[in-house]
Amino acid sequence: MPTDPITLLTVLDLIGVFVFGLSGGTLAVRRRLDVFGVMVLSLAAALAGGVFRDLLIGAVPPASLKDERYLLAALAAGLAAFFLHPQINRLGKPVMVLDAAGLGLFAVAGCGKALAYGLTPLPAALLGVLTACGGGVMRDLLVAEVPRVLREEIYAMAALLGTLVVIAGHTLGLPAMPVAIAGAVAVFALRVVSVLRNWSAPRAPGS
Repeated sequence: MPTDPITLLTVLDLIGVFVFGLSGGTLAVRRRLDVFGVMVLSLAAALAGGVFRDLLIGAVPPASLKDERYLLAALAAGLAAFFLHPQINRLGKPVMVLDAAGLGLFAVAGCGKALAYGLTPLPAALLGVLTACGGGVMRDLLVAEVPRVLREEIYAMAALLGTLVVIAGHTLGLPAMPVAIAGAVAVFALRVVSVLRNWSAPRAPGS
């Protein structure tokens, strides 16, 4: 099936897929999984959020499964994690910055697509967060960990901020592209600042 023309958003989306795939592959290497395990975790981290979103809104087959560029980006991330793990470990901050950018893009794209399919704001916001965080949740579950997004860091909260910006712009009838950019920038800024300042979500009392 032909793919859509390359646009700036497509490039950024593919970067997000690659970086999230890299996070899955890197975790698999640290757990000493074989090459198949590395590729599975890369695919899960890179694509699961978008697949869940598309299935829930009835967009089938999911975009990441009918456009081979998404699969190629996720597979490339897995191979990079497997063969270049020592070098990747030395790129902690750049990878974190790219991860924050991917988080913002996935959050606003997921929410925007849900709104375009006729969902009301609340479920659209939840699907935006699912798109942004679903891959990481699947990655952690596959290695029998409590998903990091549920136990530490400002991650899902940052994604939620982006979806709220998109919903506000949609409600006010503002142009979609500037609103999406503003939402992605807000997610990126909150995520980066939270990492640099070691912010975390409030913990349950007694833990």
